[in-house]
Amino acid sequence: MTQIRSEGNKDNTTGEAPDKSALMTINTRPPTVLQVLPELVTGGVERGTVDIAGAIVGGGGRAIVASAGGPMAHELARFGAEHVTLPVQSKNPFVIQKNVHRLADLAVAENVDIIHARSRASAWSAMYAAKITGKNFITTFHGTYGHANSLKRAYNSVMTKGNLVIAISNFIAGHIRQIYGVPAANIRVIPRGVDLSRFNPEFVSRERIISLARKWRLPDGVPVIMLPGRLTRWKGQSIFIEAIKELGRKDVQCLIMGSDQGRHSYRRELERFIESHGMTGNVHVIGHCDDMPAAYMLADIVVSASLEPEAFGRVAAEAQAMGRQIIASDHGGARETVTQGETGWLTPPGDAKALAKAIDAVLAKSEADRKKLSERAKANIQANFSNERMCERTLDVYNDVLSLKPSDAGQPLTSGSS
Repeated sequence: MTQIRSEGNKDNTTGEAPDKSALMTINTRPPTVLQVLPELVTGGVERGTVDIAGAIVGGGGRAIVASAGGPMAHELARFGAEHVTLPVQSKNPFVIQKNVHRLADLAVAENVDIIHARSRASAWSAMYAAKITGKNFITTFHGTYGHANSLKRAYNSVMTKGNLVIAISNFIAGHIRQIYGVPAANIRVIPRGVDLSRFNPEFVSRERIISLARKWRLPDGVPVIMLPGRLTRWKGQSIFIEAIKELGRKDVQCLIMGSDQGRHSYRRELERFIESHGMTGNVHVIGHCDDMPAAYMLADIVVSASLEPEAFGRVAAEAQAMGRQIIASDHGGARETVTQGETGWLTPPGDAKALAKAIDAVLAKSEADRKKLSERAKANIQANFSNERMCERTLDVYNDVLSLKPSDAGQPLTSGSS
C-alpha cells in the first residue's frame, strides 16, 4: 500500500511535524469512508462529521455520509464529499433492521472500505452492515450515555464493537474501559477540535462585538461574566447564579447563554431564581447566540459550571482559543483542556462559594497577568485541540484500520494485527 500526500502544508515552515493527513490506497484506488449518524443538524458531532469528510477528501480518499439529512448536509458538497439520505435516525427496531440492508447495499455498491458510526441507533445498523459485507467498522464514543442498568449498557455497547473505538477525551477512554471492559489497546483518544478559522480573536470585527453589546444592552466599562451552554439543569446555571450572589458585586454584568431546546419551564425557573435573589439588574438569561466568537470577545470571564463531567468541554476549549479567562468545573474533559493557573482555573463542581472565590480572584488580576494567561490558553488550543489536529489523528486511525489484513476486517485490532 502507498500513501497519497495531502495538498495541505507543502512548505513546512511552521516548525510543526510534517503533514501526515493522507490515506493509504487500496489496490491502487483511493479508499472510501462511509460515516453514519442520525442527522446533520447543528451540533458538535455533526460538525465533526463534516470536518472529517473534508479531511478524507483532502487526504486523497472518498467521503460518503449517510444520515436522515439536515441543514449541514449541503456543506459536504463544498469539500467534494457525498451525502446519502437514509432513515438512520430511527430507533424503531424494524427500521434499524431495514437500515442494515440499506447500508450493506450502499457499502457494496460504493466499494466502501471503512464504516464509521457516530451514534448508537445508527451504529447498530452500521455494525451489522459491516459484518454482512466484511467491511472495517469503527466508532466514535462521544459521551458517557445513560448506563444505570444492564439494558442501557447493552444498548450503548454497540459503540465499543469496532476494530478501533475513538474516545473524544481521556476521561471517556477511562469510562469505556471501566464500564464496558474495552482493552486500552483498542481505544484511540482523539479530542474534539476547535475551528480556529472561526474561534480566533483576530478574525472578529469590532462591529460584530458592538452589535451584540447593543443588543444585550451592556453598559461600557463593566466586567462581563458569561456562562454559555444549553439550558439544562446539569450545566449548572443555578450554581452560577448563586456564585454571583455570593460574589456580592453590583458592578458586573452576567450572561447566561444557550437555547432552552423546549425546556421553557426551566428557563422560567432560572428567571424566577434570579429575581428572588434580587439580581435582575446584573444577571440576564440571553438564550441562543448565533455569533459565539463575538460573544466570547465581550466576556472578561467565561464560566463552565457543569455539575456532571463534560465528555470533552467545548466551552472551555473555545474560550481558551479566544483568549478568554476560563473557570471550569474540576472533572471530566475540562481537566484535560484547562491547566490550573496556567491556561485557566478549575473549581469543585456544584460549589458556588468556590466559584465565587475564583471569579473574584480573576477579576482582581492585573491586565498584564490576564494577558499572559490569555496567550498561554490560545497556544494550548492551537497546539493540542485544533480541528486540524483532530482530523490528522482521525486519518491516522483510518490508516491503522486500512492496514489490517482482509481476514481481520471487522475484528478489534487487539485480536488481529494490533
